[in-house]
Amino acid sequence: MNIYEIAKKAGVSIATVSRVINNSPKVKEETRAKVEAVLRQYRYTPNAIARSLVTKATHTVGVLTSDVRDSYYASAIYTIEQSFRELGYNVILCNTGLELKEKKEYLRLMLQKKVDGIILVGSVFKEKDDNSHIYEVATHVPVVMLNGDLQGNNIYSIVCDDGAAVFNIVEMLYSKGHRDIVYMYDVESFSGMAKIEGFKRSMKKHKLEINGRIIKVPRGIQGGYEGVERLEREGVPYTAILASEDIIAVGVLKKLREIGRRVPEEVAVFGYNNSQYSLCTMPELSTVDNKVTDMALGAVQMLYDVLQGKEVIHRVVVTPQVVIRGSG
Repeated sequence: MNIYEIAKKAGVSIATVSRVINNSPKVKEETRAKVEAVLRQYRYTPNAIARSLVTKATHTVGVLTSDVRDSYYASAIYTIEQSFRELGYNVILCNTGLELKEKKEYLRLMLQKKVDGIILVGSVFKEKDDNSHIYEVATHVPVVMLNGDLQGNNIYSIVCDDGAAVFNIVEMLYSKGHRDIVYMYDVESFSGMAKIEGFKRSMKKHKLEINGRIIKVPRGIQGGYEGVERLEREGVPYTAILASEDIIAVGVLKKLREIGRRVPEEVAVFGYNNSQYSLCTMPELSTVDNKVTDMALGAVQMLYDVLQGKEVIHRVVVTPQVVIRGSG
């Protein structure tokens, strides 16, 4: 389906279709709705080079994240901004929070700013049920999801194999004699669910107890602290604790130290993300390096290549690395 066929289906001129694709204000709302309906029906994606013939590229990209204070997101954003600056692009950063309404609003804002493309940083941008807002945006500009996986035209993903990393940690702990293993997490995102599935796969493989050993906790240090309190209060035996984030594992270590449990002699502790937090604990935290810088650079290259009209693989998987330090 090309632009000529789209115009014919919608009963408008080619110029009108071009104005709709490029978000021009010089289109009646009734006409815009009719053309957009046809674009969605046929999942039409404009070629980047063809778009540049009818509108001047702004050399600006939009970057959305849910919480810029998060060290993982901050590291990715820094790499993305610096890399695009070297390529001659400006970056508009939006801090959306977790509410779907806010995510949609910021995506609309990016289109109004006429960005050339968008990068969504973090797996929280893939909704469990309805991702029509992302598909809609992708009819206008290319979208790259960093550690989020969504199949669709003009949507590209670079993801870390988080499930494999957690699976491998459980395998390692099992080989060292651990049988009472607990997993703590805070968010049920695409990445978060992949980690849980990796934990379940290894536990089921070795016929280990899962009930009561996957615990959702509040975000941050307090989450890990309260998680250990809950284990103690409910009398759940544990010799190893895996956390979905380093900062949760920091809270775990804090509470274990408070109640006199020795790490790693009595309890092994693993975090996730290989953040600076993992180097600030006693003992230093064993964790997973999920290659955030590599993924950020990959996301930049993906979007840049699409904007240059090159053929781009829609999905790339990055292999994480388990980092053993004092707590494991």
